[in-house]
Amino acid sequence: MAESRQRNRLPENLVIGAIILIVLYSLAGFLVLPWWLKRALPDQLAQHMSWQADIAEISSNPFALSVEALNLSAHDSDNQKVVGFERLYINLNFFELIRGIVGFEAIELDEPFIRVDLLDDYSVNFVRDFQAASARDEGLADESTEPEEGQSPPLLYFQQLNINGGELLFRDFTKPEMAEFRIMPLDLTLSDLATWQRDDRNSDYHLQAAKGDHSVEWQGNLSITPLYSSGSLAISGVDHKTIGHFLAPYLPYGLLGGKVSVASDYELQAGDTLQLTTTNGRVLVENLAVAPNRQAEQARLSAVSIAINDIGFDLRAREARVGQITLAQPDVALARNNRGEIDWIAALAEFSKESEAGNEGKAPESGEPAPAETQQPFRWSLAGIDVSEGRVLWQDQQPGSPAELVIEPLSLSIGSVNSAMENQVPYELQAALGSGGTLSVKGQLTPQPFTLEAAISGSGILLAVFEPYLQESANLAIAGGTLGLDGNLDLDGQQEPLTGTFSGTAEVSGLNLQLPDSKERLVSWQTLRLAPIEYNVHPARLEIGTVTLAEPAINLVRNPDNIHNVEQISLASATADAAEPAPEEPADEPGLIFRIGQLVIEQGALDYTDRTLNPAFTTSIDRLNGTVSGLSNVSPQQGKVALKGRIGNSASIDFDGTIGTLGAEETNSLTLVMKNLSLPALSPYLGRYLGYSIDSGKLELDLDYEITGSQIKASNRVIMDRLGLGQSIASKDAVNAPVKLGLALLRDSDGVIDVNVPVSGDLSSPDFRVGQVVMRTFVNLLAKAATSPFSMLGSIAELAGLSGEELGQVSFEPGTSRLGQGEAEKLAALGKALLDRPNLLLNVRGGVSPETDGLALLRDEMEASQGGELTEQAWEEAREAYLAGERSLAPETLSNLANTRGTALMEILRDTHGVPGKQLFLLEPSRDATVSEDGQVIVGFTLDTR
Repeated sequence: MAESRQRNRLPENLVIGAIILIVLYSLAGFLVLPWWLKRALPDQLAQHMSWQADIAEISSNPFALSVEALNLSAHDSDNQKVVGFERLYINLNFFELIRGIVGFEAIELDEPFIRVDLLDDYSVNFVRDFQAASARDEGLADESTEPEEGQSPPLLYFQQLNINGGELLFRDFTKPEMAEFRIMPLDLTLSDLATWQRDDRNSDYHLQAAKGDHSVEWQGNLSITPLYSSGSLAISGVDHKTIGHFLAPYLPYGLLGGKVSVASDYELQAGDTLQLTTTNGRVLVENLAVAPNRQAEQARLSAVSIAINDIGFDLRAREARVGQITLAQPDVALARNNRGEIDWIAALAEFSKESEAGNEGKAPESGEPAPAETQQPFRWSLAGIDVSEGRVLWQDQQPGSPAELVIEPLSLSIGSVNSAMENQVPYELQAALGSGGTLSVKGQLTPQPFTLEAAISGSGILLAVFEPYLQESANLAIAGGTLGLDGNLDLDGQQEPLTGTFSGTAEVSGLNLQLPDSKERLVSWQTLRLAPIEYNVHPARLEIGTVTLAEPAINLVRNPDNIHNVEQISLASATADAAEPAPEEPADEPGLIFRIGQLVIEQGALDYTDRTLNPAFTTSIDRLNGTVSGLSNVSPQQGKVALKGRIGNSASIDFDGTIGTLGAEETNSLTLVMKNLSLPALSPYLGRYLGYSIDSGKLELDLDYEITGSQIKASNRVIMDRLGLGQSIASKDAVNAPVKLGLALLRDSDGVIDVNVPVSGDLSSPDFRVGQVVMRTFVNLLAKAATSPFSMLGSIAELAGLSGEELGQVSFEPGTSRLGQGEAEKLAALGKALLDRPNLLLNVRGGVSPETDGLALLRDEMEASQGGELTEQAWEEAREAYLAGERSLAPETLSNLANTRGTALMEILRDTHGVPGKQLFLLEPSRDATVSEDGQVIVGFTLDTR
């Protein structure tokens, strides 16, 4: 019976034991475990991390297999908070534990806080604190925590993991100034995650985080064994400060503004090889602002938005795909300093030097990828680029005068291109210059091998904006002018050297060039049109069908300093450089070949002013029309010139001839005929050399030039009709001779001066000027005529066998008024010359030689008194007495003979040869006449003019 009672108490004992166990389990779960965790957790953090931790409350439910901790806060040795949370709730799954799986039915973490510090040595505060704690506990056994090879990971299962409202504080101490970034709120949802392989399903996750205005959203599914994940990642609104902080070591420029948003779908799988593919990628950059260097505070590159769509990447296939890149309102400013450095390129070059210096001496890291030749080539493709409403500002300080060029608006589209670089890529550019004008380029190119096709069109491009660059080589200012062009450019780089052609037309309208700081027009034209243009890149060849120059005008001025305004176009530096020999081109490098079919000049004009004269000399050529055809530097070539115009508003000018091959030692034959130019218009210029103003007359020129290389041979026929002198002019350059006499000698009976002035010389000589040589030659001819009038008269009269000296004198037989032998023909020639030049006056002065004529008269007198019989002894005695002054003639004998001779000459010229008496003047007789070698007495003439 006792045994029976004992058996009856067994269930009670079991129940009591169970109750005791439950009570103990409850006590341990509800009381002991929270108490132990609240003490152990701070101790563990202090032991392993040297952190001082404080937790407000820990509770557990052993029946629900849950633990809840509230208000954990841990501080490091600097008493700064490292980690913390408001609430942590963990709920285990009892049935998973039975299966040997640590299953978390729910993990909830509310308002967690984590502070991650990137220290100046690029270590992390967590590692630093752990290593510091380990060093303190040195001597403890170092138990390896690395899993053995082939060991499987523990079986863990997370049914639901939630992080709500977390905060991540990241602080960067690697820079001189610490930077911190707060990511909050941080929300994560993870469900159905297992650490073992499951073929039927994957886990799902969803992460959301925010830092200020930008956010991160990451969602998809995940498998750990094998590692597999697919989903989408979106990061939006990342500001430029955040990006700039992390990219600063890799960027030579300064980010001053902008936000970046990135989104993509992805698939990641880890097996024998890592596989990663992304699809539907998108990048959006808004309000970008970039400075050309890190120190600049002003943005020089900006864009309202940069959008890149349809981005895809395949790691295994080594392929990247990029859709359309769209740039909205990009604005870029480029500046070149006076040393020729462009700001963006200079910053990049300096950054490259710093990078090379930083990498110098670094040993190659282990685990480098295989050489590129052993890997599959990387492939990429780009759907295209589209730029709209762009703006480019170019500022150049290198020219003497700063240049600024604005292109706005700018639109650009580029078609698809890929890594093969073998397909044709279409493109189109539309741009307008801020100063005026438009430019359009459209075509296609092949990157490799390089070929380019471009249709180029531009209109209304203001040339004034390019003035600083023109002034680098010429002292010119552009007061007006526009450029237009239309053509096709084809380039081909399949073989060296680059070949290609340009064909089209070009036009410069309304050009007006001046000297800087001058308001006077220098060169201008209404239109310069070149059509068609054919240019070949290699070998260099330029062919222009017709060059049409409408209403060209040149204002040529000779300043008081004797320098022409066109001479001021050349820069002083250019003159200095010209003294240095130019580098010789390689013998195998052909020079430029050019041909111009025809140059057409319409209504051309040239104004010339010489301010070295007082009053200033001015003249003009207008209504210049004609053609110059067949210009080339390739032999054989025979060009032609045919130009007609007007000079001085009345005279006509014709310019004709042939032109040989330019640059060759061929002869150019040119003629210029000018008629009916009013000579008074030349009064300031001619008066300077003649000493008289020009009162009347007309000028004609007939110039015939032959130019071979730099050698010139010219015939200058100058015809002056009825040239009349006015008042005398004081001039130091005036000829020192009786100008009026010289002009009278040069005039014919019709009052015309017709002379030929030959010129020859070397045009390359700086001292040789054709116009100056012609004028000097004419003035010298005039001086010769005035100082040696009979020489000039003899040359003009063309007296055969008579010199100018012979024409200016006649000889008489001694003691008589009979002309010597042949003297009558001389008087006939002189009479004709006087008749041809009615303004000439001949002065006749009868003369005797007292010795020669006296002896002849004495002999005649003695013979007459002695009946014709005179002995030689008697004559010799009388001769000696006469010469000794012991015997003489009647006082009037010699004077009568001199008067008779002068009168005889006057009568012969007047009565025999018809010379008007008003041209003849008898002067007082002379008693010192010379005697010729044959004993004839010579009487001379002098010329004069009214």
